[in-house]
Amino acid sequence: MLPPIEDDKSAIRMLVENWALWRDAGDWERFATVWHPTDGWMTATWFQGAASDFIAVSREAFDRGVNILHFLGGHTSDVVGDRAIAQTKMTINQRADLDGVTVDVVCTGRFFDFCARHEGAWKIVRRQPIYEKDRLDVVDPATTVSLDPELLARFPAGYRHLGYLQTKAGFTVKPGLPGLTGEAVEHLYDEGAKWLAGSPSPGNPR
Repeated sequence: MLPPIEDDKSAIRMLVENWALWRDAGDWERFATVWHPTDGWMTATWFQGAASDFIAVSREAFDRGVNILHFLGGHTSDVVGDRAIAQTKMTINQRADLDGVTVDVVCTGRFFDFCARHEGAWKIVRRQPIYEKDRLDVVDPATTVSLDPELLARFPAGYRHLGYLQTKAGFTVKPGLPGLTGEAVEHLYDEGAKWLAGSPSPGNPR
């Protein structure tokens, strides 16, 4: 039998995996169960708000054919009582037409999750992705696409091409989200430490 702390870490890892699998599959009823029922909050390049609203807009986009997929890698978590901070390596993959050319953008980073035990089960209270680097590729190598350097420069290096593609697709992309280094990610780490120390809220989502 695993020690209790390892049971918690295993359950949190499963929680994170369920998020990606159920969201990408459009399994919205089960996807809703990964979030804290009253305090769930999601931040993404194109969305910032309550988990219930994120589920609704994700479902709407899924039904319209918006293609955003996730792949998970290494994972770690720090557990203190009924709270935890989880970090999981991930990629965000989005395919869309860009000025008439089908392209893929792959963004590499981490999910930084504020978690809490609710009625005996671990739930995500707040998810903040950390965007480390990205790239854009044409799907058909016989085609080319030209990027507007002024629009591209609006976004930080960690999600520059993702922000470009999403803006072209009609989304409003938030600037200043955490990257591999810098003030934004250091602030996020500080919020995580305070959450584990008993802060009444999981920081101030950007």
